[in-house]
Formats: sequence, C-alpha cells, structure tokens
Amino acid sequence: MSEDIIIKLPKLGESILNATVVQWFKKVGDVVEKDEPLLEVSTDKVNSEIPSPVSGVLKEILAKNDEELEVGGLLGVISSAGGAKEISKTEVVIKEQAATSTEMSGFYSPSVMRAAQERGISFQELSKVKGTGEGGRVTKKDVEMFVESTQKKECAFVPPREGIERVKMNPLRKAIAENMVRSFYEAPHATLITEVDVTAPLKYIAKEKESFFAKTGTKLTITGLIAQAITKALKDYPLLNSSLEQDTIVIKKHVNLGIAVSIEQGVMVPVIRHCDSLSLEEIAKAISELSIKARSQKLTHDEVKDGTITLTNFGMTGVQIGIPIIRFPEVAIVGLGAIQRKIIPLEDDSLAIRSMMHISLTFDHRVLDGIYGCDFLTSLKKHIESR
Repeated sequence: MSEDIIIKLPKLGESILNATVVQWFKKVGDVVEKDEPLLEVSTDKVNSEIPSPVSGVLKEILAKNDEELEVGGLLGVISSAGGAKEISKTEVVIKEQAATSTEMSGFYSPSVMRAAQERGISFQELSKVKGTGEGGRVTKKDVEMFVESTQKKECAFVPPREGIERVKMNPLRKAIAENMVRSFYEAPHATLITEVDVTAPLKYIAKEKESFFAKTGTKLTITGLIAQAITKALKDYPLLNSSLEQDTIVIKKHVNLGIAVSIEQGVMVPVIRHCDSLSLEEIAKAISELSIKARSQKLTHDEVKDGTITLTNFGMTGVQIGIPIIRFPEVAIVGLGAIQRKIIPLEDDSLAIRSMMHISLTFDHRVLDGIYGCDFLTSLKKHIESR
C-alpha cells in the first residue's frame, strides 16, 4: 500500500535560513530512487542537490523554480512503497530512453540529457559542450553554463533602440544581495584604513617561491602571508573573531578565515577552518584548493560554513582602497588593496622606493569601538611588515 511522503527543505547550514529552488531533476509521475537527487536549491553560500528520502513516484511539486522557501518549507510529495513497487527498474530505463532520441542515448547521463531536453538543446549542440567532469565527461552544470553563454551572445544583438536590458538575478546573486542588505542594515558599519609597507614580504616571496612550490606544489602569495598575519593579530584582539547574538558577544576560540573568491555568478567565500593552527604552507595550499573548487562550483557546505572573519583581496583588480560589507553573522572583514610602488621617507629622512598597500578593516560598531579596531590594524601591520 502506497504512502505519501512530504519533502521539506532541510537545514543546509548553521546560518542558512532559506533557499531558492533552481531546478527540479524530476517531473510529476517520475520514478525516484532513495538518495537520488530530486532538485537543486541555491543559497548565498553554495548550490545543493536535495536527495529523495525514499523510493517511489513523484506525486506533486509544491515549490516551483525560482521560488524562495524557508527551512522546513514544502518542496513536494512522493508516493512511496506500493507506488514504487509497481514500476520495475526495466520500465524506468525504457521510460528514460523514450524521453530521448535513440541518436542521443548512450553518450550522456540521464540527468545531462534531461537538462538538454528541458533547455531545447539538440544532439548536435550538445556535442559542442565542453565537459569538465571526470575524463572529460559532460555534466549537468556544463549544460547550464553552455546555455548561459549562448544567451549572453544573443543579448549582445539587442537592437540599440531598446536602450535598456533587464537581467533577472540568478538565485546565487539574489541570495548574496539579501544577505548583504541584512548585514548592512542590522550592523552599524565602521571602517578604518591603514597603509602597509609590503616590501619585505614581497622580497621574501621572491626568494622562497621556487623552493616553496617545489615543497608544496602551491604558489606562495601575499594573500597567504596576510591571512597568517590576521590570525596572529586576532590572538590579541579576539573581539573581531566573534558574532553577536542579541545582547551576547560570542567570541570564537578558533579562527575560521573566509577567503572571498570572485566567480562568474558573484562571490563565494570558502572557509579555512582552524586557520590559526595551520602553517604558512597549509594556509597557502588551502587558499589554492578552495579557490579552484569555488570557481568550478564544487564547494561543499562544510567548506563555506562557520566563518568567523573574512579576507577579501580586491587589490587583484587594481583597486587601491575599498570598503567591503561584513558577512553576517560575522562582525569584521579585512580588505586588501592593490600594491603600488611609492617614494617613501624613511626614519633617517632618506627616501626609498617601497611597495605599499592599503588595508581596510570594516567592523560592527556594536561589538567594538574604533580604538580597538585601530589597535588591531596596528598589530596586523606589524605582523605583515616584520616578515
């Protein structure tokens, strides 16, 4: 006898309260196996697939594409037990093959072919999609990226007389926007900026980069050095490594450093857990690996949750000074500007060409005062310049 099972949006992370439906992999009437992906949802941190808790038949879809739900919201209904037993695995294969042409079968996975059909991609077009999966296999994400790039090319031919172009936010961009608005209006932001002499760190990098790469397989960068310096400065100024829960300041015992990574759809912030207990080699390797995962959209929830403070390097674009917005529920974010060569007067009044960088600290003024932030920046500056 069949039983209706209601599928709800699960909790996807400690600070994640809602998610947006990106797409369903199944349609009403389709057979689903236990743990088979049902749909994809997006948060401000990462996209996730929601698996089926039971085997059965998808009876009803309650949450449509682009619909935003809170944790616990209703996604759909699966008819389990009897409904699932009435359809054999052989019939499932036949059903999937019937949904595609015999010309396409055998080359791609069912999820890829389903995604291609839903987006009106022919076999000839699908053969042009570059695969990023194992062994060059085409994935569902590759199909989506192909469609996006095609749409962008089509948008380039909008007649000039239109004068405007309306671009709907994708789920990730929308989630980021909502998180930023919440942070900006809930937390009174204050920003301090200092200029740091990074001549010595850059000389250290130039001297050690070859042996460092030979030893670790990872490049030694100024971002890695500053990440380590942040963990050292936080030992003396722990309020910046905290969150605010109503009238209680929750100071974290470990530094889980978020590293902002620019991707095509927006910004992802993977987290280096227990960064304060890692060596420079381990930090550099973590930054490299997490950045690659972010750009290939392969981050897991464990790799984006529980951040305690964030580092963003907008200086890579050539921008000298920036004032970033704090990532809720953190209370501080450090921003790195572009490195510039300048003529600087030294303590003995002589002049020298030095490599200088602006570093900003944006913090929640409810948790700490300006002088505390100044002292932290002074400490951070000392740790960077003493390399």
